[in-house]
Amino acid sequence: MLCAGRSRCNGAGECEVKTLWMILAGVGGVVAAVFAFRGDYEKAFVSAAAGAVCWILNYRWQLRESLASHEEQIQEDEDEETGS
Repeated sequence: MLCAGRSRCNGAGECEVKTLWMILAGVGGVVAAVFAFRGDYEKAFVSAAAGAVCWILNYRWQLRESLASHEEQIQEDEDEETGS
């Protein structure tokens, strides 16, 4: 639903979670820029850090999905070798 490509998402819930983290990361960056423009650097730092954490969580989610699909592929290859 919210995912750009079908190959990246197995279910709609996973897509929405990844999209949520990216939206929150973007909002954190924009809010940090606004606070920095106003001269409130402490709030800008906290907002930028929160945005960075959201980006890292999104990256972690993608890595977890990638590793799971890689492990499934290895398992399928091993099953084919033992079945032959």
